[in-house]
Amino acid sequence: MKKIIITNNPRVYENYLSKMDIMYSDAYSYLDVLSEARDKIHEGHNLLTHPLSGSVKPNETPYKSLAISIERGSLDMDSLMIIEESIATARKFITGKKTPLWTEQILKDFQMIDFYLIKSAIESMDQFHV
Repeated sequence: MKKIIITNNPRVYENYLSKMDIMYSDAYSYLDVLSEARDKIHEGHNLLTHPLSGSVKPNETPYKSLAISIERGSLDMDSLMIIEESIATARKFITGKKTPLWTEQILKDFQMIDFYLIKSAIESMDQFHV
């Protein structure tokens, strides 16, 4: 299945730019990535990775990458419910405690964590032809 990656992570962008469709902006916040996914779900795309994957909380990292289907169909209510609940959860975390001003090295570490989460998900989908 072909996928679209929505991300604000430059490492993910650089790695997948020539391999698949990608929506990237370094101006996207964590919530912007989720909002872009929600908009695409409303257009008929399906969510392929969970928006809150991994153990890093939304207020700890500025980076998020997720995958949606490139194909469009009717509105998938499961995808919509998951993205809406994820946005609400992320807002709670971010409103409760802002993301710290991390050093450049820590930001690179968070980029790497996000990169490996999406890489693993994509490899699993490709292996099982999801």
